[in-house]
Amino acid sequence: QVRLVESGGGLVQTGGSLRLSCTASERIFSRNAMGWYRQAPGKQRELVAVMTSGGGTNYADSVKGRFTISRDDAKITLYLEMNSLKPEDTAVYYCNAVDGRLPWGQGTQVTVSS
Repeated sequence: QVRLVESGGGLVQTGGSLRLSCTASERIFSRNAMGWYRQAPGKQRELVAVMTSGGGTNYADSVKGRFTISRDDAKITLYLEMNSLKPEDTAVYYCNAVDGRLPWGQGTQVTVSS
């Protein structure tokens, strides 16, 4: 069964940057569109960035222009570069296939202070 391990979260001030990583236990990126999701307290999990198996990208309006999704196939790692962070970006961040069908990892907490 595929394992996804997220890391890189932390506490940053408004306007700061973080880079999140998601490492998979198997080479799945070439056959799955992958995404970064986030879940804030009391809210539903939302998909904020997508990378297709072919390398195309798409972003939620709330993060467009500030977040960049990328991957390193050799390292089986998906990244989320987050810039110009806002307090409303505070959430636990997860990676998964865009249909959410893989086992969820533990996520990584991102907290943006105002």
